[in-house]
Amino acid sequence: MTMLVCRLWKAEEGEDIAEYAVMLAVILVIVIGTVRLIGTNTNNAFSSVASTMQ
Repeated sequence: MTMLVCRLWKAEEGEDIAEYAVMLAVILVIVIGTVRLIGTNTNNAFSSVASTMQ
């Protein structure tokens, strides 16, 4: 793993390490937003089912 980071850090051509960091940040924001949205919708669905059963 450290070899990969070292190669990416020293690479002169292609994307820079800052561009990889930006891509990672964008992906993380999308994943976290999706998980929060799914979690909220799932919680609402389970609450609705629980209310109906009582």
